[in-house]
Amino acid sequence: MLDPPQVLWLTLSLCHCTLLLPFRCKSMSVTHWNPYWRLAPDVCGKNCFMESARRYAVDKTLSGFSHVDRVESVRLAVVACGPRLEETLTMLKSAVIFSQRALHFHIFAEDDLHSGFKDSLESWPVRFRSKYNYTIYPITFPSDNAKEWKKLFKPCASQRLFLPLILSDVDSLLYVDTDILFLQPVEEIWNFLSMFNSSHMAAMAPEHEEPRIAWYNRFARHPYYGKTGVNSGVMLMNMTRIRAKHFRNDMTPVHLRWVDLLMPLLQKYKLNITWGDQDLLNIIFHHNPEGLFVFPCHWNYRPDHCIYGSNCAAAEQYGVYILHGNRGVYHDDKQPAFRAVYDAIQKYPFGEDPVSSLLRPLEEKLKTTMHTYCGRSSHIFTKKLRESITYIQKDNLNAR
Repeated sequence: MLDPPQVLWLTLSLCHCTLLLPFRCKSMSVTHWNPYWRLAPDVCGKNCFMESARRYAVDKTLSGFSHVDRVESVRLAVVACGPRLEETLTMLKSAVIFSQRALHFHIFAEDDLHSGFKDSLESWPVRFRSKYNYTIYPITFPSDNAKEWKKLFKPCASQRLFLPLILSDVDSLLYVDTDILFLQPVEEIWNFLSMFNSSHMAAMAPEHEEPRIAWYNRFARHPYYGKTGVNSGVMLMNMTRIRAKHFRNDMTPVHLRWVDLLMPLLQKYKLNITWGDQDLLNIIFHHNPEGLFVFPCHWNYRPDHCIYGSNCAAAEQYGVYILHGNRGVYHDDKQPAFRAVYDAIQKYPFGEDPVSSLLRPLEEKLKTTMHTYCGRSSHIFTKKLRESITYIQKDNLNAR
């Protein structure tokens, strides 16, 4: 029986842990973020604390599964709205399959997708669940312009612009679109952070390699980075530097902080941008080019790199490291080579032999795609994957 002082101490301890749940309670594998209490007033509704209380009553911690605390986790963020649940889970699955380091997923999703993410991620085999923690967040935009931000380009995609403000305690983060597939360990791209110089804040790949077929230099009605712009589907960020930076811009001679830059930028260019938040990022880094680290195209390999013939030399040499199936190519028959990779990873049973259950079925399927330009380059889809699979085999053997 506990005496009154012990009861009081235990109650206060539990309350303290609950308030800091997403950041301090390390024994939990999943948390649901209370989205409003940590944000600045202009990123919060009028009934800020009441909204927070109602949300927290529903989105409480749902799992007590503990994980092995290893070296600093690789932090991976994704934003999912609409019918993107399965696609996002397949992306997360590819990260879990190949990575050797601990992962923390920051999943921003519409409310009706939360239970789907939780149920799936909690159902994966224990050996793989021990690799990751995750936090699920609601979609959160500045209240005055929430509808405008949410509908910018693809549903909810502009949420990524606010990650440095929402995740104010997170130093660095890898953001990816839902249609990304990792064909090698996530930590390999995370290692680019160690290559940043003192000015770098973010890293992205060029939008195009070949200026003659590039979009920005031919059609853009706004400033963009470099010769062909950059693609924001895979974006590595040092968010501490982003929050601290005062950015040059073409709206005022005063350098603006990130929190003060986004809305004026949208208001100035919203009638001239085609690709939404990616265009805004191009404008920002056009005026602040020293802040961007550019990695090669095989770290963000898209249909544009092969539909007109191969134009990513790095992928030809090293293979595809990260596949980006934009244009909806995972779900139609326009680029069957991309769909073949997606289907192979989605159908791969956790823990099974990756050669017989993943690589060989994929290679057989790719043989049927030779009538397309991307299919004729199908060797690049399996070159790095084959190397990654050797590590999976070793991991599977060690687990037995």
